[in-house]
Amino acid sequence: MSDKLQRTLVLLKPDAIHRGIVGDIMHRFERVGAKMVGLKMLVSDKDTAMNHYTEDIAKRRGEAVRKVLIEMITSGPIIAIVYEGVEIIEIVRKLVGATEPKASAPGTIRGDFSHVSFGYADTKKIPVMNLIHASTSPEEAQAEIAVWFKPEELVEHRPGYTKYTLSE
Repeated sequence: MSDKLQRTLVLLKPDAIHRGIVGDIMHRFERVGAKMVGLKMLVSDKDTAMNHYTEDIAKRRGEAVRKVLIEMITSGPIIAIVYEGVEIIEIVRKLVGATEPKASAPGTIRGDFSHVSFGYADTKKIPVMNLIHASTSPEEAQAEIAVWFKPEELVEHRPGYTKYTLSE
């Protein structure tokens, strides 16, 4: 894969599933031409969640934040998706919006579908319900994809083409 052609991980968190907006969110990625190469629905165990939210996050944001993130991601079903495309990591991050929903611009997924602030969540000692996780860098994407997908679960394909297509 070239430097420009990338893969990224997207996790639709339990709040996105419980609210019934999975199709709306996935449609946004389809509209920009992101190619889905992996998809699964699961309930994460604590060990997998800890592998995803590594100790690096505790160093950056504190162990209490890591603990809340792990509790949230294991609280219900999630949908793990791998998208592929040209500089797709940056594209996905723009579509998703700022991590804090109240800071997300209208037109982004978080800006359109969520609103809770860090301050409110901290006061209530609850996770920020921000619907979605998206990798922030090629290195992070590679590591995160390996947490949620085995190599054989990722599918190589050409969108719009099947062996039954009359012409290419």
